[in-house]
Amino acid sequence: MASSRAILALLLAAAAVASSASAQLDEKFYSHSCPSVEAVVRREMVRALAAAPSLAGPLLRMHFHDCFVRGCDGSVLLDSAGNNTAEKDATPNQTLRGFGFIERVKAAVEKACPGTVSCADVLALMARDAVWLSKGPFWAVPLGRRDGRVSIANETDQLPPPTANFTELTQMFAAKNLDLKDLVVLSAGHTIGTSHCSSFTDRLYNFTGLDNAHDVDPTLELQYMARLKSKCTSLADNTTLVEMDPGSFRTFDLGYFKHVAKRRGLFHSDGELLTNGFTRAYVLRHAAGSQDEFFADFAASMVKMGNVGVLTGSQGEIRKKCNVVN
Repeated sequence: MASSRAILALLLAAAAVASSASAQLDEKFYSHSCPSVEAVVRREMVRALAAAPSLAGPLLRMHFHDCFVRGCDGSVLLDSAGNNTAEKDATPNQTLRGFGFIERVKAAVEKACPGTVSCADVLALMARDAVWLSKGPFWAVPLGRRDGRVSIANETDQLPPPTANFTELTQMFAAKNLDLKDLVVLSAGHTIGTSHCSSFTDRLYNFTGLDNAHDVDPTLELQYMARLKSKCTSLADNTTLVEMDPGSFRTFDLGYFKHVAKRRGLFHSDGELLTNGFTRAYVLRHAAGSQDEFFADFAASMVKMGNVGVLTGSQGEIRKKCNVVN
């Protein structure tokens, strides 16, 4: 009972912050100061994804990892400096990709509009275009975020891990004013991209800590488990990449729900969506169709997540380069 009250209090406090932040963001924020920003970002995105379509998933993941730690303030992009270890060097972020490309896009935006557009906004636009260029939904991105000046590796414990159970997932999402619908909808971002074996091999060899070939996650479908074991041959494999949505990992579609419904979700956190009545019903409904509904829901949840803990007005700064403070 006490924990339920604590979660409710957390939600109410976060809602007040999110409401205030979203009121200060505006889709037309740069209409006068940098009207070409979206065109510049899209031009760079089209070029990059034409050459490396597998970059779409990592860019979407980067925005997610940014927003869950200190809010959507570009802190995930900062380099470690001096005695401070930054978020990007923390264990959950060591498999992030795309930092160099983000710097390239930011440089193009700086050339068009010097000192005007934040790295946090550039990343939000890149994530949207990554989805859209992967045949997913398009949505208007509220803009006006400022960049943070602080990035601390230890704070990445706020990121929902792939090993999380349903209670942990709901608590971590609630802490960011994101509800059950946001949880199941944003989890479906796994429809594009790949993952390292190390993010899920505990399900194959060490689910209860016995560390042997028989210590498996009983909720994982057996044929899929065998296929994963053939690719990830041990707990020590931290280099092999596996498609998160086999067969259409470069296309933003309903494939994720179809796999999860068959107990073929790659991560333990994916499988946990079947343990709750609401999220299970959402998975099963969209495994059978309803792409338009999912696309609309995903767009709405991305806007909601993009409002988490943003800096606006005179807060923070507009970085010239995304990896260092001014």
